[in-house]
Amino acid sequence: MNLRLHTGLAFLLCAALAVPCFGGAIVDRVVANVNGNVVLQSDWEQELAFEALLDARPLDSFTSEERKRALDRLIDRELLREQVRPTEAAPADQVAARIAEVRKLHPGATSDNDWRSLLQRHGLTQSALEKRLGEEIQLMKMVEARLRPSIQIDQHAVETYYRDELLPQLKRKGEPEVALPEVFGRIKDLLAEQRLTQLLSGWIATLRSASHIQTPPATAGDQNR
Repeated sequence: MNLRLHTGLAFLLCAALAVPCFGGAIVDRVVANVNGNVVLQSDWEQELAFEALLDARPLDSFTSEERKRALDRLIDRELLREQVRPTEAAPADQVAARIAEVRKLHPGATSDNDWRSLLQRHGLTQSALEKRLGEEIQLMKMVEARLRPSIQIDQHAVETYYRDELLPQLKRKGEPEVALPEVFGRIKDLLAEQRLTQLLSGWIATLRSASHIQTPPATAGDQNR
């Protein structure tokens, strides 16, 4: 599964460190309370710093709505962690591979010194990034282990996607048709990922409806920073 599904799934990382916000000051005001577990302003700012790094975008480019969505993702992750809290660290090779993917997004930081400077500008460290991505990997493994067994993609679903989605797309692009057997496996995997995303969204919605979530009124003003 694409770890960024941030779009979607993407959004299942753990933010537990207090780090400098963009202005450089440490802010530890509570911005959300999720079933008694607090989310701090510093957590929120760190989330934005991570997302800026992972999306290769400027730190100051987030709109108020994007800031709000980042806070929502923190809340959703806290809800999921209550259900499937990882107990083991992610394999080092998987974390290293994920770090390498992120570094490729920043061609101006190919040397180790440039990379460290980039992290510093985001208010991050290598260890914090490794911890964050490791938690993402493990949390997603737990979520998949819980949801994926219920996903069944039958031949009819694959054939329907092939006929109604893939062939029209190829025609619009002026590309030649491909035979169903050539793409059957890829279509099945795609539909399974889409179904997993739907199940995850539904699960989070259920958890939210059954949880006690508070966001202080002042939080709304912070979104306009």
